[in-house]
Amino acid sequence: MIISDGQWQETRDAMLRAGDGFAELLVATPDPAVRATRSWSVAQTAAHMVSLAWACETMVEPGAAIRDAALERQLRATQVDTVRDFNDLLLRRYVLERDLAPLADRLREHVRVVLRATDGRDPTEAVDWLGESRLPLGGLLAHLTNELLIHGWDIARAHSLPWRIPPRDAGLFVELFLAGVTSYGYGALLDGTAPPPPRRIAVQFRSRYTSPVTMVLDGSGRHPGNRGRVTIAEPSPGDDVRLSFHPPTLNLVLFGRMSRLRAALTGRLVVRGPRPWLLPAFLRTVHMPDN
Repeated sequence: MIISDGQWQETRDAMLRAGDGFAELLVATPDPAVRATRSWSVAQTAAHMVSLAWACETMVEPGAAIRDAALERQLRATQVDTVRDFNDLLLRRYVLERDLAPLADRLREHVRVVLRATDGRDPTEAVDWLGESRLPLGGLLAHLTNELLIHGWDIARAHSLPWRIPPRDAGLFVELFLAGVTSYGYGALLDGTAPPPPRRIAVQFRSRYTSPVTMVLDGSGRHPGNRGRVTIAEPSPGDDVRLSFHPPTLNLVLFGRMSRLRAALTGRLVVRGPRPWLLPAFLRTVHMPDN
């Protein structure tokens, strides 16, 4: 996988912006007890983001922050549909603070530690991630950035506060994280998902803010496992589905914050191609956690 110096700097800048913006949002939030997601209050969502930033720190700088045996086991065992268990473990054992001002300070510090630890390193360097998967360093930072942007949206929406998801920053999630974890090896992340249809499905992701990429789900039986095999391919006119997307909209859809119908009605998610009806089957296997 190639990550240019420009992409790497974009990713680092995006994570810093998202971290500082999220921390400022916490300070401006009037009621930490208001529900931000189906499961979490604003305070719990803030603690969740601090715990993710801390976990990211342990991945980029092993030994700086120690993970115990329980967390190591959960990291290895996590699948896309059990990410909630991993998040709950982090909240129960590693971030007990619920006051927003201290959480904002801790978040800023964890983000800066990650940036210092990765300064000057190769963004294509492989790091271990959930479910024994691997991804490039650039993809790890893009993932944390997206979590900050999505959960910032949750908190801002709960209090009718302004929150912007920059399209290019959101696009890094597809360009570096999704493409990265697929290319480097997604381990057991998809083991618990729905079996794919017994055929090959190629979905091309295209946006003015990202480089085009095609993800291929092959459930033809040529690969072991009930989830088939997902790979990255060069975009082709013969791809089954061509998904034109506005990155903030796509990410909100992928993480269950916006319906596909609403996204389509806005014109910011457009499905074309010779076999567009195959997209739902693709997304039943290749999907994101909902929290």
